[in-house]
Amino acid sequence: MCSGSTMTQMDRTRLFDGWADHYDPSAAAEDDFPFAGYERILDEVVGLADVRPGMRILDLGVGTGNLAARFLRKSCLVWGMDFSAKMVAQARASVPQATLVRANLLDEWPISFQQRFDRVVSAYVLHESALDTRVKLLKRIATDRLSPGGRILIADIAFPTTSARAEASQRWAASWDEDECYWAADEATAACNEAGLLATYRQLSACGGVFVFTLDQSG
Repeated sequence: MCSGSTMTQMDRTRLFDGWADHYDPSAAAEDDFPFAGYERILDEVVGLADVRPGMRILDLGVGTGNLAARFLRKSCLVWGMDFSAKMVAQARASVPQATLVRANLLDEWPISFQQRFDRVVSAYVLHESALDTRVKLLKRIATDRLSPGGRILIADIAFPTTSARAEASQRWAASWDEDECYWAADEATAACNEAGLLATYRQLSACGGVFVFTLDQSG
């Protein structure tokens, strides 16, 4: 099982700082692994979020603000965090209406972010962490940071099954990163259910899709 990136935090920060200036154009133009269907997948997050004006949205790993901008156009109130200072600077330029902060989503959050949100969203971020780390984060968010009736929506590099992911690793061997923990929906759904989270998944491209997570209230 993938244990997460072996890069140091400093190396990851340098990587994403260097990527900030051209992240959106490169992702939007990609029609193959890892960003195939990128724009459609972000649009699907917004559709599945089913927001109303005034809803409070938290974007984890806000990057340059591409997903956040979609929620601002829906007249939502948006908060966002990212560990890359240059990504946050780009986001501040593109979505100045959002409340943005430089922070690592796996560490303790800033005081201003320790509140309840109607929707928590993230795009192409969580595959950097191992599955058990993701599940713990999602459970903590669902328990401590979601408003009643809220949901978490995650867009990412993902496959419907572990076997499909294995096949994809061969298909895209030249660009596959063994340090990154790409999602398999069957594996992730089982782990989340065990942790008390309900999960659904929609595959939208050959290598990407959207998860929706809610807290299991049945028990």
